[in-house]
Amino acid sequence: MSEGEANDRVRVVFQLEQNDGWPPVASERLWAIPVDVDLVRIDNVPWFVRDLSLNDIVRTRARAGEGDLEPVGKVSWSGNCTVRIIPYESGRFSGDPQGVIDLFSPLGVRAEGIEQFGMIALSVPPSADIPGVKGLLIRGSEADWWDYEESCIGDAWADSKPR
Repeated sequence: MSEGEANDRVRVVFQLEQNDGWPPVASERLWAIPVDVDLVRIDNVPWFVRDLSLNDIVRTRARAGEGDLEPVGKVSWSGNCTVRIIPYESGRFSGDPQGVIDLFSPLGVRAEGIEQFGMIALSVPPSADIPGVKGLLIRGSEADWWDYEESCIGDAWADSKPR
């Protein structure tokens, strides 16, 4: 991202539907880069917003009385998949987000950890080793290292066989 792009970022506030206390927040603020009058490109991996990925294009409007924007709807999908991981305290990574990030990074995945909730959010682009990522997710889950959620996936993800 260029210096100018970093300064032009805006916040988009997504209201979340909670079920039995999950997600643990009522809203999520995501960074975005304006691409047109009412369109933005999501500029970080979503933690809790479902069916949204890094670089998706979202139509927005101003929030009444606030400087942030609110989403009106997703206009286009970037092709990136979003997967969330919660490492178990008793598992191989003892809740260590960086250890999990280091495991997935060689597969072409962008990963971000959020210590407050002990989570990792993966952005899996179409160029990543999708079968390798899926296989690692499954193996880690079966070994009780973590639990994971496929939040925003496409056909390439759904059709790939884990290895």
